[in-house]
Amino acid sequence: MALLPILCFPDPRLHTVAKPVEAVDGRIRTLVADMLATMYEADGIGLAATQVNVHERVVVIDVSEQRNTPLVLINPEIIWASEEKQVGDEGCLSVPGIYDGVERSTAIKVRALDGDGRSREIEAEGTLAVCIQHEMDHLLGKVFVEYLSPLKRNRIKTKMLKARRDTEKA
Repeated sequence: MALLPILCFPDPRLHTVAKPVEAVDGRIRTLVADMLATMYEADGIGLAATQVNVHERVVVIDVSEQRNTPLVLINPEIIWASEEKQVGDEGCLSVPGIYDGVERSTAIKVRALDGDGRSREIEAEGTLAVCIQHEMDHLLGKVFVEYLSPLKRNRIKTKMLKARRDTEKA
């Protein structure tokens, strides 16, 4: 397993819309394993392939306390979302150190392929529902800061660009 570099906002590649996976083959299984290793190393609970500059519809998630219950979603689609919504603080491995409130459905139902290419449906609520919605936004080329006001988004962009410059100097 390889650790993959995570793109950071405002990298324009984060706005690329992911294409459907044609076949769950060895290449996709390797990608999934590498994404899980990368997510765990970065102490995240979710990672979309878009964030590692692979523009295919692949998401990995693990919201378990023990970090030992990975969920793989290939070509996910939300087939139902509750009308009830809730605002909760979200963070993102592509926007390190930034957390802010985003409104999401409190419960969803998703259809996707698993890591073996089998179709499945998952009902989710709470943190898992939020995480799935967040990661699926990445597949559409959307980063959570785009839900924030233009002023907040510009402040975050300035902060992220400064952090990148400081890292490049070091």
